[in-house]
This record gives sequence, structure tokens and C-alpha cells, in this order.
Amino acid sequence: MTWLFRRGHLGPVQMLSMLWFILRWFPRFGRHVFKKNKAYLNRLPVSLVAQEAREFVASVPDDLWIGPALAELEMHKQRGDAVVLLSGTLQPIVECLSARLGANGCLGTECVVERGCFTASPPSRHPFHDEKADLLTSVCETYRVAAGEVYAYADSAFDIPLLSKVGYPVAICPDGKLQAWAASHNHRALG
Repeated sequence: MTWLFRRGHLGPVQMLSMLWFILRWFPRFGRHVFKKNKAYLNRLPVSLVAQEAREFVASVPDDLWIGPALAELEMHKQRGDAVVLLSGTLQPIVECLSARLGANGCLGTECVVERGCFTASPPSRHPFHDEKADLLTSVCETYRVAAGEVYAYADSAFDIPLLSKVGYPVAICPDGKLQAWAASHNHRALG
């Protein structure tokens, strides 16, 4: 969102859409309404957001990526493992990041589109919290692997539902709650 704002793409329509989203959807999403709120994309063309995603990902220097994550990614690629990015970040950004990192696939947040522009509706797919854990099933089916054979990396306590479903959960540069969870379950923690 900050990138789009700095680039002059967010105006009154997008700001009001964000505020209305919070008021409209708070009863359903509660404290997670802020994570679900992608209404800042309202009325922006999909093609514009895709172009901005490419420029954003290209602008981030390699040394800003999380070092331990990159080392683990390379290890999995060298072993021939399928690498799939599962992120609450917007799909166009996750696709660019996936290509940059050489991942096999990705699932990010998909927003509702009408006539080539985003709407202010809740995302149609949002890999966040329990929804991220639910998407694990489709990833396992696509890549023909059991959840018990999957490595999952996460930095937030919001990812505990996902980490609880895989055979090899790893907390990477974790927040405090995830660090405590990993320690109490004897799971790896990096960074």
C-alpha cells in the first residue's frame, strides 16, 4: 500500500474505501479486519497493480531479504524439493517474488476484480491465519506430497495453524509469540 501511495495511485476513493471496509466488515473479521482490508485497491486497474508489483519487487535489494530464509530456500532447491510461497501478500507481488526467488509456485491474496479493476470487496483468497492452513491441503494435492513431509517457514504467530499441520515447522525471524510457541514445541527457530 505504501508503495502505491508514494507513487500517487491512492487518492480519496481508495482511502474512503479502506475506511468503509473497516466499518462494514469489522463485525465479521474482528481484529483481523485490518489484515483483510485490501480496499485501497478499489478501482485501480489490475494491469497497473501488476506493473507496480514488478517494479516494487525489482527495487528491493537482495541484502534486504531475510538471510536465513534465502539459505533454506537454496537448500530446498538443491535437494529438488518443490518450493511454494504461501503468503497473505497480494498475488501480483507474490508472483514476482516467486519468479525472482525461483520458486515452483505461489499462492497469495487474490482480490475481486470487475471490468479489469479491483473492487473494495473482501479478498476471494487470503492466505492468512486459518485460511493459510486450509490452503496447505491444495498445495499438498498439487505437488503430491503429504503434509507430514512438508517444511513450512513462518515469522508470525498468525502462522501457527499452518505450522501445526506440517511435519517440519520452522520459525524464521519469529515474533515473540511464535518464538515462544516454537520453543515450547521443540521446533526449529532461525534468525
